Amino acid sequence: MNDGSAAYPGRREEAVPANRPATLRDVARAAGVSQPTASRVLNGSIRNVRQENVDRVLAAAAALDYAPHLSAQAIARGSTNIAALVVNGVEDPYFSSIAGGVSQAAEAAGLVVTMAVADRSPERELEIVRTLRGMRPRMIILAGSRIEGTGTRDALAGELDAYREAGGSVVLISRHDLPFRTVSIDNYGGARQLARALVGQGYRRFAVVRAGVGVRTSRDRCDGFLDGLREFNIDLDERFVVEAEFNRSGGFAGARELVRRGLDGTELLFAVNDVMAIGAMTAFRDAGLIPGQDIAVAGFDDIGPAVDVHPALTTVAVPLHQVGLRAMELALSDGDATRIVPISTNVVLRDSTPRR
Repeated sequence: MNDGSAAYPGRREEAVPANRPATLRDVARAAGVSQPTASRVLNGSIRNVRQENVDRVLAAAAALDYAPHLSAQAIARGSTNIAALVVNGVEDPYFSSIAGGVSQAAEAAGLVVTMAVADRSPERELEIVRTLRGMRPRMIILAGSRIEGTGTRDALAGELDAYREAGGSVVLISRHDLPFRTVSIDNYGGARQLARALVGQGYRRFAVVRAGVGVRTSRDRCDGFLDGLREFNIDLDERFVVEAEFNRSGGFAGARELVRRGLDGTELLFAVNDVMAIGAMTAFRDAGLIPGQDIAVAGFDDIGPAVDVHPALTTVAVPLHQVGLRAMELALSDGDATRIVPISTNVVLRDSTPRR
């Protein structure tokens, strides 16, 4: 039996504690390969694995007296052809565009996508992940900004880590607080570039509608925008920075509050996502301000409706369909378990921010 000291010859690895059996992670570490590679070898799927890695994994498993977990075998052998996607909402085109990319890549890989909606609730998200573990999908992809300070982070990390230990693949989208492979959108850099571009258009007075500080995506975008303005020695009047829900209704309510505080049409409003910006445009019209004439508006994401509203919305374009594709590619790959795949953004100036 394993005494906790065995490891693949020639490698210096931490010993497996004597009070627990060896795990797939232990075998992969000892063999010097990724967990997906070790999983495939131990479950007989070696067609695309180099023989030297096969030999190393088998030797490490024997040295560690590794006993495969039945759930791990079920996942690795493909008894389930499900790719699970967890999103914050289905009404937001941001998530539907990502889901389109995930579905396209899943279809090409012979997988079926099942989607669950967390409704921006960390507790609901944790419950979904726990349920998915029992369903044994081939992969779990979590899309959407995490809400910080909720107390569920460690529990979620534990659930995802246990799922990965069982042979599943975990990929996060635009989330950086958990140690898993991540598709990372440049929220901060995109917002900073937007601020520079708008100053170049002649704007000097600004207002912001953002989500709560616990929403990481909103915070990164707001910070990037403010830092971009500071490059030109422009500071915001705190009266014109409003916190609202991270959706269209929040944008409407935030813009209405700005009007109540005295916003007079000489400012440019930056809303931290497009749906908030579109909601704000409606509120401004209700207040007698014409977007693109009396007041300028900019958003972030470049969702489909950004070009359908009037005037067309200035924004920061995120290739959302590509984000979904890359997430699936990452989930299917054998790369580093904590690999980060960056996604660049670019500013798109439209009629909602005419030159001043």
